[in-house]
Amino acid sequence: MAKGKITLSVIKADVGGYVGHSSMHPRLIEQADEKLSGSKEKGLLIDFHVTRCGDDLELIMTHTHGVDNQEIHKLAWNTFTVCTEVAKELKLYGAGQDLLSDAFSGNVKGMGPGVAEMEFEERKSEPIIVFMADKTSPGAWNLPLFRIFADPFNTAGLVIDPTMHIGFKFEVLDVYEHRKIIISCPEEMYELLMFIGAMRRYMIKSVYRGDGEIAAVASTQKLSLIAGKYVGKDDPVVIIRSQAGFPAVGEILEPFTFPHLVEGWMRGSHHGPLMPVPFYEANPSRFDGPPRVIAAGFQLANGKLIGPRDMFDDPSFDEARRKANDIANYMRHHGPFEPHRLGLEDLEYTTMPQLMKKLEPRWEKE
Repeated sequence: MAKGKITLSVIKADVGGYVGHSSMHPRLIEQADEKLSGSKEKGLLIDFHVTRCGDDLELIMTHTHGVDNQEIHKLAWNTFTVCTEVAKELKLYGAGQDLLSDAFSGNVKGMGPGVAEMEFEERKSEPIIVFMADKTSPGAWNLPLFRIFADPFNTAGLVIDPTMHIGFKFEVLDVYEHRKIIISCPEEMYELLMFIGAMRRYMIKSVYRGDGEIAAVASTQKLSLIAGKYVGKDDPVVIIRSQAGFPAVGEILEPFTFPHLVEGWMRGSHHGPLMPVPFYEANPSRFDGPPRVIAAGFQLANGKLIGPRDMFDDPSFDEARRKANDIANYMRHHGPFEPHRLGLEDLEYTTMPQLMKKLEPRWEKE
């Protein structure tokens, strides 16, 4: 790690739902807080904050050890493991469902938990927003990240802030072919849109300013591709830096006034609107949804997390929530029909193939 740099790590996992998949029992948060407190006292962490979105446990940590650090990832894994034991004791639903292995292998990537990390030199003022979603997949960030960093109708700074005229570079992953590409905006905007509009395959992993400064990092782990079957939705996180050469806080929040359709919702098999909610409303229960997103705002001060401020606890997002409910009603009226239910190719990792295999012998040539 370069001298003077801070690492911000957000690592999440579903370790048990209360009740069903709707929320999280307070004891899990207490257990995680206790575990991370010990590591802070020992000097491994500078600071941390434990929270949850729906039934997902979110660990927000600052340290000086760089991204993909084994000690930090092991701490997260051990925290999830301890919380899973509490979840089993309480017979919470899906206890430890995101932990796809019995033993830590040096890095939680590929083991189930979602991970977003970035390393940077702290500026004079360092506002950061951590978005956390439940009942959806990493592709849910594609549209907001495009609007934040490439759409001048959303982000006025792209027009009137000289420091942003150098544009932004998007690292896009092809999660099926395990490859990545860097696409620059505004000059390659059309090429970017060609890929990221296909949200289940192409996902924005990170965004850099034109000069190479890190601006945003998202989790892109897809549980079904790791486990080879449906074991729960991915429930992604994304970290976004703000102000002074980056989009303003209000520009970062603005895309969420439109509750766009994402995949996930009930059994990870349906399309539904992404509803921006305050912390206390992140309890998706209607048809296990609709999908939720919360926004935790922090000011970093020498690695200390000043916050969080609940960024969606604001009546200006009431209309987005109302619209999300209207969209939810419309989509639910389709029942088991597309486009509410995902297409067959999207159901490959659910129980659908088992049902199709059972009936295969009964098909006859026409």
